[in-house]
Amino acid sequence: MMLGRVVPLWCRATGADRARIESIMDGDFRTSFVREPNSLRHHPALVLNADYRPLSYYPLSLWPWQEAVKAAFLDRVDIVAEYDAFVRSPTTKIRIPSVVVLKDYVKPQKRVAFTRFNLFLRDEFCCQYCGGRGDLTFDHVVPRARGGITSWENVVAACSRCNLKKGSKSLRQVGMTLRKAPRQPGAEELKNMGRKFPPNHLHDTWIDFLYWDAELEA
Repeated sequence: MMLGRVVPLWCRATGADRARIESIMDGDFRTSFVREPNSLRHHPALVLNADYRPLSYYPLSLWPWQEAVKAAFLDRVDIVAEYDAFVRSPTTKIRIPSVVVLKDYVKPQKRVAFTRFNLFLRDEFCCQYCGGRGDLTFDHVVPRARGGITSWENVVAACSRCNLKKGSKSLRQVGMTLRKAPRQPGAEELKNMGRKFPPNHLHDTWIDFLYWDAELEA
């Protein structure tokens, strides 16, 4: 795993080049690097907390390359790895960061917000009745018409077919069962759950930081 800091080219710049970079960062730096190919828009940086863990796993904590460049110049992050790609101004050549680590530790939130996204993540994006993964919605285990409330303990991910089948009836009435009892997840639990759902693209330099602290299976 690459833990050593890579000193970016702009930190080694001197004189007129550094003055130009400072001027860029004081203004709208995005419009100053106008010569980059369109593909550079697809060079996000993985953002790690000061403990070298991603700020989040799902969605994965990523910054556009412009934000990573700006944060590095403002000395808010250390650069851990870089792409084999550059952006250029008229006088400066900058290598694009692929992994950055925050200098100041951001304390993770302990409270998990009760949102549709977090509910689906808790249930691993599958119907809690049939196990299907398509056309997901959510269902009240005890229907609201029967006094059920909207809470972690009474709402589950469900496919439209199962949701329609169950309707406002009880599980016993329709002969359905839950794959697991719904409950409020912890922040660390959801974070670890997110490891199972990596984005479509994983750069080689990201892999170690996503899984090096994962618990080994017996």
